[in-house]
Amino acid sequence: MKPIEEMYIWRESRCLVNDIYHIMKGCHDYSFREQIQRAAISIMNNIAEGAESGSNAKYINFLYISKGSCSEVRSMLYLCEDFRYCTPEERTKLQGKTKLISVGIAKLIKYLSEKKN
Repeated sequence: MKPIEEMYIWRESRCLVNDIYHIMKGCHDYSFREQIQRAAISIMNNIAEGAESGSNAKYINFLYISKGSCSEVRSMLYLCEDFRYCTPEERTKLQGKTKLISVGIAKLIKYLSEKKN
């Protein structure tokens, strides 16, 4: 496997974390802000942790957690728009990023599932 720094899904999830932090900068609902930020960080960190877990089965488990976090961020972005923490355009853009990351994770899961340890 490639180092995480060379993986498209990890690099894109890192960008997503930065984007989420940027739009939440002015949010004074600290529990909401922390939740979406932690979910975004979870995407990136579970990809990284899984890559070093030692087996494809463990890696796949971490990737499913990461994929779930993508959905959590995507869901919370609707609330960001509702609460006016972001514009509809920002929500759409960031949700598009989560979808691309999720598709990439699904492809990696498929690859690892078909590959022997």
